[in-house]
Amino acid sequence: MGIFTRFSDIVNSNINAILDKAEDPEKIVRLMIQEMEDTLVEVRSAAARSIADKKDLNRKLGKLDIEHGDWEEKAELALRKGREDLAKAALVEKSRVTATIDALKQDYAAVDEGLAKLNDDIARLEAKLADAKARQKALLARHKTASSRLVARKKIHDYKIDDAMLRFEQYTRRIDDVEGRVEAYDMGLPKGLNHEFASLEAEEAVNKELDELKRRVSGDGDRPGGPGGPSGPSSVGGSE
Repeated sequence: MGIFTRFSDIVNSNINAILDKAEDPEKIVRLMIQEMEDTLVEVRSAAARSIADKKDLNRKLGKLDIEHGDWEEKAELALRKGREDLAKAALVEKSRVTATIDALKQDYAAVDEGLAKLNDDIARLEAKLADAKARQKALLARHKTASSRLVARKKIHDYKIDDAMLRFEQYTRRIDDVEGRVEAYDMGLPKGLNHEFASLEAEEAVNKELDELKRRVSGDGDRPGGPGGPSGPSSVGGSE
């Protein structure tokens, strides 16, 4: 495959479509990057040769311009001296130089146009290369993450993990059994002093709340129209 055919294929390729069809996208990206880098080196070398050709054409055109002027001056000199034959011969040489200059100018224009296209294509290839390298980094990151997840999944589904969890449950049940036996020994024993005081405090709090409730109910009974009023039932505890 020629350099420019391969170059055109790369520049016009759709990286997404290539990766979608690839069995190993990471490998394909790596190969594409290598191909692009190699092609870029070759294209730059071709561009360097074209630049050298352009400079050479410039030098030749400069020399021919000088020669063209010399033959014109010689033709004028010959006419002034009455040598029409020499003047015609000088004009013939001048015409030859003119034709050569026209041909070189066409070559120069073709080289210049080719360099402009190469410059644009190199820019497109560099963009493709940057895109491929970015995708390579993303693929490597995805591959690393997927590999880590695969290792974790394998460990989760490993029978050793299941056996360890089963033993853990067995140990937990054994501890529960021991704690239950300890609590069973405590059943029926006399209550401690702290427990007795806690009961007294709880009973006192309940009594206070009951007394407060009675006062509220008694107060409602003293109001006109309320419970225990003229038109209602007697108040709890009666009035003194």
